Amino acid sequence: MEGVIDLIKKRTNLFILLALVIISLTTTACSEKPTLYVYNWGDYIDDSIIAEFEEETKMRVVYDTYATNEDMYVKIKSGGSNYDVIFPSDYMLTRMLEEDMLATLDKTAIPNAQHIEERFQGLEYDPKDEYSVPYTWGTVGILYNTTMVDDEVDSWDILWDPKYSKQILMLDSQRDSIGVALLKLGYSINTLDPQELAEAGELLKEQKPLVLAYVVDEGQDKMIAGEAALAVVWSGEATVARMQNPDLAFAVPKEGTNLWFDVMAVPKEAKNKEGAMRFINFMNDPEIALRNAEYTGYATPNRAAREMLPREITTDRSIYPEEEDLVDAEIFVNLGQTLSIYDRIWTEVKAH
Repeated sequence: MEGVIDLIKKRTNLFILLALVIISLTTTACSEKPTLYVYNWGDYIDDSIIAEFEEETKMRVVYDTYATNEDMYVKIKSGGSNYDVIFPSDYMLTRMLEEDMLATLDKTAIPNAQHIEERFQGLEYDPKDEYSVPYTWGTVGILYNTTMVDDEVDSWDILWDPKYSKQILMLDSQRDSIGVALLKLGYSINTLDPQELAEAGELLKEQKPLVLAYVVDEGQDKMIAGEAALAVVWSGEATVARMQNPDLAFAVPKEGTNLWFDVMAVPKEAKNKEGAMRFINFMNDPEIALRNAEYTGYATPNRAAREMLPREITTDRSIYPEEEDLVDAEIFVNLGQTLSIYDRIWTEVKAH
């Protein structure tokens, strides 16, 4: 009889053990959420939006940042990353398309794309809107401290004025800083002419002794703190800085500017394309786009979100320029093989 009882106990313990294993496996499987890898510019999203997306979709978001388009490109090109959503600028999107690095978007899974203003659809960097949805847009100009600058700021020339030696911040971005020099010279920011590029390079070398630093995101902070008099910035950075320091003002020089677009796209090798579409759609929900525009200070291409912004924002032409303000503005295009000249010039300027 004892043998029977022992056998029953052993079987009972075995069943309990098996049940515990099954419960453990089930719990583990349920806790393993799908993961979405997002790669964006630094300080370019309201963090609470990520948490809200995770809550709504039950996905886990791994969020990394980069400082320049070129940094992002190298990481994706190397194949050592697994990002599902990226935020390239217009010209970089074109380059990645030409190198077959991007996936076609499933627009049926992005119904909120209907909120994108018509004037921001079908642009030259993605004529059929097959690979991207615009995220933000704006211009490049000069942010200046009105207590430190007593000259009119209406030309790129002021960035070469010895009067402001070691009070000037330039962007640590080859396309933008070389673009500024080209505009000062009266050339296109998309020039392929080696002579014009050489002139721009020499101009930047002449300017370098006047430059306090070449910066990216930290330029905004330095201007807010009053550490420099003049800085080349993207318009959204100027908006945020002006809100925090009333002594700051922003100007788009008369020689022209870069009209830029940052977009959301999906790398061809992305593992979670379905999650990527859900994320892009979520980001284009008008309420979400509104919160993002308020946080970043950048202009939104989302019509419904723009209509909900305060009038003092939407009528500020430094943030939302009118068509007449953009007559001399150019969109960056991919430079193809000429990019190597830009690379060489920028390397020489930084080493000068």
